[in-house]
Amino acid sequence: MKRTTVKIPDALDARLRHEAERRGVTISELTREALETFLGTSGPRRELGAAAAGRSGRSDVSERIEQILAAEVPR
Repeated sequence: MKRTTVKIPDALDARLRHEAERRGVTISELTREALETFLGTSGPRRELGAAAAGRSGRSDVSERIEQILAAEVPR
C-alpha cells in the first residue's frame, strides 16, 4: 500500500475526522472509501440517466424505478 499526503482545509479535516469517529473507522479507511467511491474501480463515475427521472414529465417513474435502474446500471 502506498502512502500519500493530501493538504485539505481545516473545515474539511474536521468533517473527515468527525465522520471517521462516527463510523468507528480510521481516517485512512474513510479516505480510501471516499476516493474509491469518487474514482470507482474503472475511472471516474458516470452519471445515471435515472438520476433526472424526477424531471422526466412521466407519472409512472415510481412504479418503473427497478426497470429504469436495471437499464442504467450494468450487472
